[in-house]
Amino acid sequence: VQLQASGGGLVQAGGSLRLSCTASGLIFSMYRMAWFRQAPGKERESVASISASGVRTSYADSVKGRVTISRDNAKNTAYLQMNSLKPDDTAVYYCAAGTSPAYWGQGTLVTVSS
Repeated sequence: VQLQASGGGLVQAGGSLRLSCTASGLIFSMYRMAWFRQAPGKERESVASISASGVRTSYADSVKGRVTISRDNAKNTAYLQMNSLKPDDTAVYYCAAGTSPAYWGQGTLVTVSS
């Protein structure tokens, strides 16, 4: 199983980024997908999750209203659209599959400058 995260980069505060996570080696449409992040010196935290069907989503309070998680099961890809980015959003963002989660991607760095 591989989860390939991409889309990170450097953006100014108030800007937007869309992260992508493309999966292989699993039946993507059967897995809940989630995004986590880990900022320097902090513990990893959950950002958002989406059910296997895409019907149910959940968000951390810190990103609610600014972030949208989605998925395209035909493309084996999950997305994280992030708007109104803040310097506090600076972190390595990881995608994960499954409820534990069972599988993790390698992470993509998001840096928000003030």
